[in-house]
Amino acid sequence: MAAKKETYSQAIQRLEKIVSQIESNELEIDVLSKKIKEANEIITFCTDKLTKADREIEKLLNDRQHSE
Repeated sequence: MAAKKETYSQAIQRLEKIVSQIESNELEIDVLSKKIKEANEIITFCTDKLTKADREIEKLLNDRQHSE
């Protein structure tokens, strides 16, 4: 699971490492399942971060339009 203080960039780096390990067949089958689960959790974390940022930007833009 993504750490509480982990940044989006750190999460992406972890995800890229997992993808690289999967693509290069570095992982044993027992570890593969665990890594895929971890990757899914990272994807969820990143998606949530992006969605939150998108909402904040939209709100700022809307507030700015209404104040002009």
